[in-house]
Parts: sequence; C-alpha cells; structure tokens
Amino acid sequence: MLATGTQAPAFALLDDEDRLCKLPDVLKKGPLVLYFYPADFTPGCTREACSLRDLHDDLVATGLTVLGVSPQSTESHRRFRAKHKLPFNLLSDPGKTAIKAYGSDGPFGISVRRTSYLIGADGRIRNGLVADFGVKEHTKFFQQAIDLKR
Repeated sequence: MLATGTQAPAFALLDDEDRLCKLPDVLKKGPLVLYFYPADFTPGCTREACSLRDLHDDLVATGLTVLGVSPQSTESHRRFRAKHKLPFNLLSDPGKTAIKAYGSDGPFGISVRRTSYLIGADGRIRNGLVADFGVKEHTKFFQQAIDLKR
C-alpha cells in the first residue's frame, strides 16, 4: 500500500466506455476516491461497488470523483456497471500496471487486493486502506472521505 503523503502513480487506462482515462485529467476536477477490486460480479466486489453507488451522491456533493480498477475487460465492466446501475466509471487494467503501482497486486501476482485510496487534487495520497475481505471497512473508508471533505 502507498504511504500517506506520497505522489499517486500516474496511469492511463481504458474505462468501461472504451475512453482513455488519465490520472492527471481526473485530478483537474478535484480529489479522487480510487479503489481496486478483484473481479466484476463476485459477491464482495458487488457489495463494495453498490456501497459506493449508494454513497455516490454524497461523494460527488463534496467534490470527489470515484473510479474503480480491476483487471477485467471493458466489456465486463460495462455489463457490471449496467447491471448494478453504478454511476461511476470502472477502469480496465488487464496488465495490472496500475494495480501493481498502487501496491494492490495479490500474493504471487494472483488476484487483486481490495485497496482504496483518497487522492488529493494535488496528486498526493491523503489516506488509504487495504482490507482484502473487509467490504464494511471500505464502506467506512468511503464515508470517512465524505466526512473529511465536509
């Protein structure tokens, strides 16, 4: 996991609409909640994404953007996002470039660690959490990001 205060690694990944998403462009809009998750359509990842969906209006109201990252294809992300009515984009990282850069690669390169970051508009890590099986901990993290911005 990246330490608080460090510069967030730049990335350029395709989103679920096949558009190139670059970190510097996202940060021009303000701070970012960036979360890494193992796979679309799994029970834990679905609960996490839906918790973000349910908090999304509050996140946006405080100036935060939300992006999710996993190794699945843009097509998988499109279906996952549509099925669960997710109001935020999902980024495809099949080569695990960003996943590795953010310390979210699983042991021996297997899977992805459930990791969340709050990144300031200046590109610095403000806070982070790794809780592989702790969806509730991530929901608390997202709520804290809202409270911090209020």
